[in-house]
Amino acid sequence: MRILILCTGNSCRSQMAEAFLKSFDPRLEVFSAGTHPAPEPNPFAVAVMKESGIDISANKPKSVEQFLDKPFDYVITVCDSAKVKCPLFTGSVKKRIHIGFDDPADATGTSGEIMTVYRRVREEIRRDFERFYLDLLKTEKISN
Repeated sequence: MRILILCTGNSCRSQMAEAFLKSFDPRLEVFSAGTHPAPEPNPFAVAVMKESGIDISANKPKSVEQFLDKPFDYVITVCDSAKVKCPLFTGSVKKRIHIGFDDPADATGTSGEIMTVYRRVREEIRRDFERFYLDLLKTEKISN
């Protein structure tokens, strides 16, 4: 099962979703990318994922262009802001879905207040991608 998770910068939401799906089932081939990849993962995203026992600090944001010639069973967009246009994937895809989340990079305030927003979004991503994964198990046969 090949899954691509898309957003704009590939530094926060898509990185977290990729990491959670991989933690749920190592048999899944999960990738993430963005239309305008950031130079590195967002440090707040790295910190809140580390709190969950998942290290994404070595991940590198990737461009969606490097995946256009590859087939995927699912392409999932995670942008949810009216200000941000989610990327469109034009490659070979069996199913396209949207699981949207607020962009925690828009958070303002003290470091503590910003971390609170990142934690909330992290937990929403964990919850919604766990639901996606459990539904996937019910409806799709994931091969060994």
